[in-house]
Amino acid sequence: MKEQKIPKESHSYWRKAAEENGLVFKKLGNKTHETDVTIVGAGITGIIAAYLLSREGKKVALVEASRVIDGTTGYTTAKIAAQHGLIYDDLMKHHGEEKASQYYHANTEALDFIEKLTEELNIDCEFTKQPSYVYAETEQGAEKLKKEAEAYRKLDIPGELTTETDLPFQVTSALKMPNQAQFHPVKFLMPLLDEIQKNGGKIYEQTRVTKITEDNLAEVVTEEGGKLTSPKVIVSTHFPINDFKGLYFSRLDIERSYILAAKTDDRVPDGMYLSADQPKRSIRYAADSNGSKMILFGGDSHKTGQGGNTEEHYQNLKHFAERYFSVEDYPYRWSAQDLTTLDKVPYIGPVTEHQPNIMVATGYAKWGMTNGTAAALLLSDLVLQKENRFQELFSPSRFNANPSIKNFVTENANAAKEFVKGKLDKHDRKLEELENGEGGVVTVDGKRAGAYRNESGEITVVDTTCTHMGCELGWNNAEKSWDCPCHGSRFSSSGDVIEGPAVKPLKKIYE
Repeated sequence: MKEQKIPKESHSYWRKAAEENGLVFKKLGNKTHETDVTIVGAGITGIIAAYLLSREGKKVALVEASRVIDGTTGYTTAKIAAQHGLIYDDLMKHHGEEKASQYYHANTEALDFIEKLTEELNIDCEFTKQPSYVYAETEQGAEKLKKEAEAYRKLDIPGELTTETDLPFQVTSALKMPNQAQFHPVKFLMPLLDEIQKNGGKIYEQTRVTKITEDNLAEVVTEEGGKLTSPKVIVSTHFPINDFKGLYFSRLDIERSYILAAKTDDRVPDGMYLSADQPKRSIRYAADSNGSKMILFGGDSHKTGQGGNTEEHYQNLKHFAERYFSVEDYPYRWSAQDLTTLDKVPYIGPVTEHQPNIMVATGYAKWGMTNGTAAALLLSDLVLQKENRFQELFSPSRFNANPSIKNFVTENANAAKEFVKGKLDKHDRKLEELENGEGGVVTVDGKRAGAYRNESGEITVVDTTCTHMGCELGWNNAEKSWDCPCHGSRFSSSGDVIEGPAVKPLKKIYE
């Protein structure tokens, strides 16, 4: 059979639905508005929170730096599950049984909310109930699953150990959690955007927020001089902007992971799967617009800005897919950025103890469909001054000594190492050595710079110093972006901000 090649450019299958529906909203520009709640970030958390609050009669403004649902929510595996790898044994050790149980119930309630809302609004979003599995192919992995299964038993979580799965290869063990789900996140969220507007809410995209200040009212300021004032602000931007207030840049681990969509004539397995062994592999199916099934292979994570030749991560997924399936085509590939907190529980609530009116949601640890929905439910309750039993669990102001201090030291030592490494790194490559469609670090007038030559041969040269805290950026050849190895900021080849915590573009040397 002829070898199938993966696409040259990244394109998310989920985002295709937004493009086909012409999903476009106007900019705020330099206008000034007053509202009850300003929500910054139009992913799953921001959109659901805006829907819930507008439904309760709140005047809501939803603001997005790029396009709505074009952040991590549009580039996910879209599993709606409370089984988050091997997490419950770990949560019990570091947080105790009560909080580990709360984490499970918060995510289960999020799943139930999505299912009920899909039925209530009659949303066609490919929502299907599926069992979720963590599987092992080694004896060491099987031992980890035994410990996790014991945690399930203690926490009264439905599940069972088995060696029977729908996978085309033998496993030493698998831990099954029944009645989980998968869906199409963009198709689920698009109707909510309509509902927000019907309820009087305002939606602005291509409107980057650069500053949030708090006096009697919070003021959200954009790079074009626009201002939104409101008593409450929710920051659901994946990585919190204005992050110095809570030192979030020092309390989050940032990774990129990859997804490759494959079409096959082989039988497509039911269920959702994640490996217990390394390297991590995620498997689920999705149905395209013609109803034919694709398999989504995910994994190959690495710290942002530290992934080497990032094209190799897609190749690794390709090799995995072809080991077990006869692949006819690879129609899509995409990658996503994920944040994990020091203790693996998201930060959801007031950004600091002294700023109750500015709230944040971050650190979903690759499980944003349920954690992100749980965040929207919690933050909406906080705005409406309702009781929520998960408030203490997710409080961003917590700082548990074990394991947080160890992780805090480790993550910041890594950032410091990358900062120094970038400053001392020598690069003797010259501009004329770059081929069309290629980027990289070069030397210009004896100084480090970043250059990209587009397919037409035109060159853009930028300062590779991150505008967040001054780390030196690396070139991501798979996504054609400049990525920060310290705190995960990402910039386009021309220097525009793609992902924070940075809010200012790179300085252009010339183009």
